[in-house]
Amino acid sequence: MNIPVSLRESLHDPAFWARYTFATEDGPGADRLGALEDLLDEDDGDDDDEQETRLDVAFDVGGGERVLLGVDTRLGAYELGITGPDSAEPAELGWDDLAHWHPYALRWSELDLICRAIAMRDPQLSHPGAPMALLCRFAAVFDDDDVDGAVACVDAAYAALRPQGWDGYWPIGSDWLERADFRSQKVVWHRDEAGNLWAEQDADHDADFYSTRVAPPAETGEHFPHTRLRSLLAAAATTVATGSHP
Repeated sequence: MNIPVSLRESLHDPAFWARYTFATEDGPGADRLGALEDLLDEDDGDDDDEQETRLDVAFDVGGGERVLLGVDTRLGAYELGITGPDSAEPAELGWDDLAHWHPYALRWSELDLICRAIAMRDPQLSHPGAPMALLCRFAAVFDDDDVDGAVACVDAAYAALRPQGWDGYWPIGSDWLERADFRSQKVVWHRDEAGNLWAEQDADHDADFYSTRVAPPAETGEHFPHTRLRSLLAAAATTVATGSHP
């Protein structure tokens, strides 16, 4: 399992999830924190500003393609990237924080495909499980998605990590949906001949679609790495279709 030991242990800790999902910042689920809120306040007061708190995870989807996740719960900063066999540098897909967030990099079907491929490559990372629970913050749902199925899958991913017998705060699928639901928000998706997808949001909406995936590929460089994402999704699809193991 290519998850740092400290993060692996945190996956069963309600305090980790309270921070990771921004429940500690009045995000979805804040009303269920209960006694955990006081404990988190005490822990935050003991933070050492000099301590390195960032953890990096690389999820293998096959074909040398990997999804990269950067986690820093102390700073409340999370980054999503990808890298491939011919990549000199990782490509950034999105980021989530409390200042200038642009998390919505993936469509639900893409996230589901990625997590299925990860599970195929590493049986310890079952689906739905840790990859879905960690990566779902970077995906959104739209009018043409099976939203009930998506919420059930995210809920199952969280539940798979919940400690046996724990009845306090724990994230649930509807918490994720509260931040990820862009149905009726005038988000229109476009596809070019190469298969690249990008979105535009029309005026008169309630929730802003914060994403870097809002323009077609440019001839001279591109803000969103369309081509590299297509390669990663193609590798993931091959892994799932062929049952490819390491």
